[in-house]
Amino acid sequence: MGEIKIIIWIVLGVIYLISRARKKSTPDSTPRPVEDYSEEKPVTFEELLKEIQGAKVAKAQPKAVIEPVGEYQARYDENLKKEEPPLENTDYNYKDQDTIYETYEKAKQEAFHRPSMEETLKLENTIVRFGQFKGYEQQTRPSLAREYGKDLQDRNNFRKAFILSEILNKRI
Repeated sequence: MGEIKIIIWIVLGVIYLISRARKKSTPDSTPRPVEDYSEEKPVTFEELLKEIQGAKVAKAQPKAVIEPVGEYQARYDENLKKEEPPLENTDYNYKDQDTIYETYEKAKQEAFHRPSMEETLKLENTIVRFGQFKGYEQQTRPSLAREYGKDLQDRNNFRKAFILSEILNKRI
């Protein structure tokens, strides 16, 4: 399988090299005219773009520059409107314009007319199950010391008590 892949890549490489060689050997059918830009003004981006796209056929004639006669003073204030609405409302009062406060006050007033929890609660609707949480209680296990203490107090376990005293009271 690996040999077939190598052969395919070699064939593709040879085809690519042959196609590149044919393109270089064929001369361009349209010779490009040599243009001299030394005396003209610099070319603008739009003219370069048209030239690259091949849309520019003939050179554009230089446009005559029209100079204003006399002094020209610009009056920029003429185009401005005299009274524009402000961009920010500085007289904004959130308590007057937001409905949150009205809703809160209305709910506060209605709370006095609604029945309370004590008035609506009925004992018959309450589910009472004794011992419902016994499964969650932790069982207390007696500690090991307490078990040894009980064993030592018992007269029948004298042998255990003697062995334990020998362990605890080591002779050095």
